[in-house]
Amino acid sequence: METLDFDLTILGSGIAGLTAAIHATNASKGNIKIAIITKLHAMRSHSVSAEGGISGVLYPDETNDSTELHAYDTIKGSDYLADQDAVELLVKNAPTEVRFFDHIGVSWNRDDKSHIQQRAFGGMSIPRTAFAADKTGFFMMRALYDEVSSMKNVSIFHEHFAYSLIVERKKFVGFSVIDLATGSSSLFKAKTAIIATGGASRLYNFTTTAHSTTGDGIALAYKAGLPLKDMEFVQFHPTALVPNGILITEAARGEGGYLLNSKGERFMEKYAKSKMELAPRDIVSRAIISEIKAGNGFKHEGSGLEYINLDLTHLGEKIINERLPMIKEIAQKSINLNPVKELLPVRPAAHFTMGGINTDIFGRVLADEEKDFVKGLWAIGECGCVSVHGSNRLGSNSLSQCSVWGRIAGNAVAKYLELDKSSNSTSNELLKSEERKILNLLEKKGNTNPYFIKSELQKTMDENLYVYRNREDMMRARRRIADLKEAFKDIYIQDKGKIFNTNLRDVLEIENLLELAEAVTACAINRRESRGAHSVIEHPRRDDVNWLKHTIIYKTGNGTGIAYAPVRITHWKPEPRVY
Repeated sequence: METLDFDLTILGSGIAGLTAAIHATNASKGNIKIAIITKLHAMRSHSVSAEGGISGVLYPDETNDSTELHAYDTIKGSDYLADQDAVELLVKNAPTEVRFFDHIGVSWNRDDKSHIQQRAFGGMSIPRTAFAADKTGFFMMRALYDEVSSMKNVSIFHEHFAYSLIVERKKFVGFSVIDLATGSSSLFKAKTAIIATGGASRLYNFTTTAHSTTGDGIALAYKAGLPLKDMEFVQFHPTALVPNGILITEAARGEGGYLLNSKGERFMEKYAKSKMELAPRDIVSRAIISEIKAGNGFKHEGSGLEYINLDLTHLGEKIINERLPMIKEIAQKSINLNPVKELLPVRPAAHFTMGGINTDIFGRVLADEEKDFVKGLWAIGECGCVSVHGSNRLGSNSLSQCSVWGRIAGNAVAKYLELDKSSNSTSNELLKSEERKILNLLEKKGNTNPYFIKSELQKTMDENLYVYRNREDMMRARRRIADLKEAFKDIYIQDKGKIFNTNLRDVLEIENLLELAEAVTACAINRRESRGAHSVIEHPRRDDVNWLKHTIIYKTGNGTGIAYAPVRITHWKPEPRVY
């Protein structure tokens, strides 16, 4: 097994990972050797699918906006589970990040004064979402990729899959990685690492996310014995296209789209009268499912999925063509509907992982629920839980989070490397053991098809841990996940080849999904309240007395352990969350 040495390895090549590479390079004046490891081609990272925009207070005098109001909206949107010092860090630095992307070439929509335009998003008091039509993530990724590609100290390892995170004595050592093109394994050894692999919404079958969003970095940390935080909080985006789950951006409602039930009613008036369609995502998702359960929805003949309608027809063709061109293209190409003239069928789909690897406010990975760090290891973006989103993320805060903590982590790594002159050593036994992991999988001669396990897992999550949850369903899910984990021991890999063995890659992803399903379910069963995206039938109210705290889950010799950590409150005391 070959060993490759770097100063910094970045696992993941989305907005968070590429931003970190740029700032680490700039802060070190190009004097650190960086490897970016990505299981896809970097420009296929799921960040390219971000449609709506990035939040930040750009013109406070003209809009009567402020960072304090942005913070309040975010904290209220989180149902008061966000750590408020982290939120303050987010909103203070977000405007800088929007302008950073302006400087590296993102073509923001602009008004007649050449100001960057900002649109309304759910849960926000004032329109503060900067956008580039409805392809914001793509334009940001293109600019970042161009920047990184010009940096001589950065090497991008496309189509390389990391299957182990190696931590020894609470210090990062390296990643075991398979080159999918050749099937050969290598140890990417480094003094520092940043995990930026995104979320795990492919735990569900009906999801807005790419097939690659399998939570690999989160699972690697969990399997390495590191704690995860708030994994019970999975965001369901209210408007995913039926039957395929493709995201219909919140910007469609931000531009004035209506949600209509089978009676033709704008039903959000019953659930969030002041915000209507622009209430936070958890509230809109529950409203849609409530309407469907009340018999006010429609049923898609082919899939059997129930839905309501999104009406954009009153916006007119000019607005749709200028601000929502990709939504128009998606609807026409995938389900043969033109949103200029026809209503779009939508329902909530798994979209975002609010929880993730337990970190401090600066993205440093914690070795436990207290204050003990893993030296040289950061986790940022969707895979790291700082926590700015709490139990419910406001739309467009995610791209701000990726950018802000990309800069923070990149700068921190450069400073860390200035001070740390130690080196990591690895034994031949470790290298042989890591190489053997892949060989053991390929040699399996079991009787269970791994794709059956994946299908059953996603079905289990769709049916038992969706928008509304109850204890009986969650307990059923836990038992089924345990059975599937046991069945995974008896899988077979049909493709024994080395070159682009997608069968092997899929099995590694399925193993990660099983680990994370275990964590999500255990955390959800334990939290006996309804807060944000975690809505439990038996416990319909938020309980600040007993549950204003973060869930910490970690592996033990006998399964999993759960602990709790306090929510950090600076200025905003919890209050009723009414819109």
